[in-house]
Amino acid sequence: MLTLPNILTLSRIFTVPVLVGLLWWPEWPFGYGLAFAIYCLMGVTDYFDGYLARAQGTVSKLGIFLDPIADKIMIAAVILVLAARGVMTGPYVGSLHVIAGLVILVREIAVSGLREFLGSLQVSVPVSKLAKWKTTAQMVALGALILGRALPEWTALAGGVDLNVPHTVGLTMLWTAAALTVITGWDYLRVGLKHMD
Repeated sequence: MLTLPNILTLSRIFTVPVLVGLLWWPEWPFGYGLAFAIYCLMGVTDYFDGYLARAQGTVSKLGIFLDPIADKIMIAAVILVLAARGVMTGPYVGSLHVIAGLVILVREIAVSGLREFLGSLQVSVPVSKLAKWKTTAQMVALGALILGRALPEWTALAGGVDLNVPHTVGLTMLWTAAALTVITGWDYLRVGLKHMD
C-alpha cells in the first residue's frame, strides 16, 4: 500500500481540506496565491503518481482505485468552494458561469456510477484522448480562476470592460471543459447503454 505513487495519491486527498480552507476567503490574495501553489503541486503529483507506478512496475489495485477518486474529490471541492464564494461570476452572464461547473460535477458523478455498473459486468471503458483534454481544460480553468483572485491587479481592457486576465481565461476554459464534458459523457453513456438491455 505505501508505495511512493500511492503516497502521492493519498497526499492529494489529505491536502484538499487545506486547499478548501485557503479558498474560503476570495478577498485574500495571499491565501489564493498559496492555494494556487498547492493546486499546482497537486496537479504535479497527479502526473507523477501514475508515471512512477508504471516506471517502477508498482501499479496496484489500490492506486487504480484511488487515483480517479483523488482527482474527482479535488475538482469537486474546488468547484463547490469557488461557486459558493462567488468566484465563478463574470461579465455579461454574471453567476450563470456556475452552470458550467455544475455540468462538470454532474458528468463526474454520472460517469463514476456508469463505470461502477460496467465494472460489475466486467466491461472496461478506456479513457479517451478527448477525456484527457477535458481533464486538462478543467485543471487549467480552475487554476486560472484561483490565480485571478491571487493577482487582482492583472487586468486588461476589452470591449470597454476591465477584465481580470487569469479570471477571464479561467471562465473561458471552464465552458470549454463543460462542452468537452458533455461530449465525453455522451460517449461513455453510449457504451453503457449497449449493456443495459
